Amino acid sequence: MITIKFNGKPTQIPTSTPITTFLTTHNYNPIHVVVELNEVIIPKDSYPTTTLSPDDTLEILTFMGGGQ
Repeated sequence: MITIKFNGKPTQIPTSTPITTFLTTHNYNPIHVVVELNEVIIPKDSYPTTTLSPDDTLEILTFMGGGQ
């Protein structure tokens, strides 16, 4: 297990977890989110091949509809 910072909170995950696996494990639809890893936006086509490392900072941004 490794520790990353996920949306501001320390989170333990298995070693070498790909972003796609992290998203699905945490009930996020990869199509509907933006992933920022260590202050860099990750392209969606890189989610399956980008693995998380100890002390990474991961932010998941979701979009909300609404307005007038």
